[in-house]
Amino acid sequence: MNDIENQTLPHTPEDETCANPALALDDERRVKVLSPGMLVFKRFVRNRLAITGALILLFMFLFSFVGGWVSPYRESQVFKDYQPMNKLYAAVTQNEEFRYVLAQGQTFDSTAKSKMILAITKGQNTFESGGDTYGLEQEGADFYRVTSAVLVASGKGIKNRFDVKPADGFTPPDDFTAAFDAALAAKQTAFATADGQTFLLKASKVEAKVWLQTDLALASKLIFTGARADDYVFRLAAERAMQAGGDATFTVGEDTYALRYTDKGVAMVNDAQGNPVASASHFLMKASLVGTVFPDGFADAVQEAILAAQTRFTLQDETGAQRLYYLERNAKEYIIRTELQTFQIKTYTSPTPAHPLGTDGNGMDVVTRLMYGGRVSLMIGFVVVLLEVLIGVVLGGVAGFFGKWVDNVIMRTVDIFNCLPGLPLFVILGAVMDTLKVEPTYRIFVLMIVMGLLGWPYIARVVRGQILSLREQEFMTAAEATGLSVKRRIFRHLVPNVIPQLIVISTMTLGEVILVEATLSFLGLGVKYPLASWGSIINAVSNLYVMTNYWFVWIPAGMLILLTVLGFNFVGDGLRDAFDPKMKR
Repeated sequence: MNDIENQTLPHTPEDETCANPALALDDERRVKVLSPGMLVFKRFVRNRLAITGALILLFMFLFSFVGGWVSPYRESQVFKDYQPMNKLYAAVTQNEEFRYVLAQGQTFDSTAKSKMILAITKGQNTFESGGDTYGLEQEGADFYRVTSAVLVASGKGIKNRFDVKPADGFTPPDDFTAAFDAALAAKQTAFATADGQTFLLKASKVEAKVWLQTDLALASKLIFTGARADDYVFRLAAERAMQAGGDATFTVGEDTYALRYTDKGVAMVNDAQGNPVASASHFLMKASLVGTVFPDGFADAVQEAILAAQTRFTLQDETGAQRLYYLERNAKEYIIRTELQTFQIKTYTSPTPAHPLGTDGNGMDVVTRLMYGGRVSLMIGFVVVLLEVLIGVVLGGVAGFFGKWVDNVIMRTVDIFNCLPGLPLFVILGAVMDTLKVEPTYRIFVLMIVMGLLGWPYIARVVRGQILSLREQEFMTAAEATGLSVKRRIFRHLVPNVIPQLIVISTMTLGEVILVEATLSFLGLGVKYPLASWGSIINAVSNLYVMTNYWFVWIPAGMLILLTVLGFNFVGDGLRDAFDPKMKR
């Protein structure tokens, strides 16, 4: 029996387990070993929603701060490309006014042009303007040649016999006197000599005056287009050839040109090789872009479309392709539009591999704007909460510790700030900054300061309440007995005991601040272009058409706001349960 009692039994792992059972998280022996911070961490990790929120926030921080560095684009980079666009090409009107082509080296001011119109109305062949005399010779219907007239001879006589004497510096041609007498006998107002000089004659019964004419300008209601449309010598020869009303040829210097008329009455001028040089019609065509050269046959096609009351016509362009033109009437003017390759901003382009979420209304990459917008939204949230905590802890701590009149003054200040209407203040502040044209970067700082000043009263009340309950406890009596200063007692013993509550409140407030900033930016009171925030990105979608057709611009920003706020709320709930397990339901 004793041998059996003294015999040692074999040792097994099951016996060791029974002797030292595993310690649970809430076991008293385990609690004595773990620090308070480790306990909070263990409880937080076991909360699945809290971990989900933490992962969401980690993604948001990586997306916003790291993504901006990784992105190949800049925040305000605008993307452009050549795209077909139906644009204004030309404007066409039926010309009813005189158009002028000046001879080389000549000038013809607006006052002289007005006097010319008056002379045409009265049927005169001369007119005066600014002390100068001008000659007016009708070459055809609505076609006049304007000359500058210089008095070269004058004389007195009786019964159409004049003793005409040349002016100083003028040497008359050999046949001048004969041509003068012939014009006088025929009662003509102009004559020419054999050398090609033309003269104006004005004679009364007792006096005669002769002016030498020098070509000054052409006045015509025809509209010429082409390379030589403003060449005086060419225009004069071409319009003289047109007076016959049919196909003809004419020469300018050593060059020969052929004039032909289309079925619609448009005059076409070709050189000796058959290449088009100019065209003429009564329609004035003005290109919308400087330097535009109308294709061959454009004037003819336009006139045909106008006379046939067509709204569109096709014509071969300079590349040989058929181009469609749209014609519409606007009062007395015809507007011509066509598709042109235009270098324009790529607004609201659909998602592509280069732009996974497309581009916005300003032609900027949406993903890049979301990254930089996240930086601004998160930065505003953290700075505002930090400002609220600093002000709230200082004022709340002082009020709770000292009490009496100090508490009364600070709490009344809290009441005043609680009565301030936030949205009207932001509206007024936004209007003032718009008027002063405050830069977008400075607007962000002003926004953060104002939001922080309006949000600290709640934290001050919480800190005050906690300190009122803590200052009467034994550890504070001991701290006072050891002679610690008031500052050390408040900020080294009281405030650290409030930190768990501050962490929870700050985490929950971050989501609220981000929502407020998004709302203000959506209303146009917060972050301004070219800077981005998630709220301002949604603000860019300001009409129903964009909202329904370009979902990729605003839905991602809304989802990021939603996820970020949910993440902060999940983390806040997890921290609250971790710091105070009794509140967990």
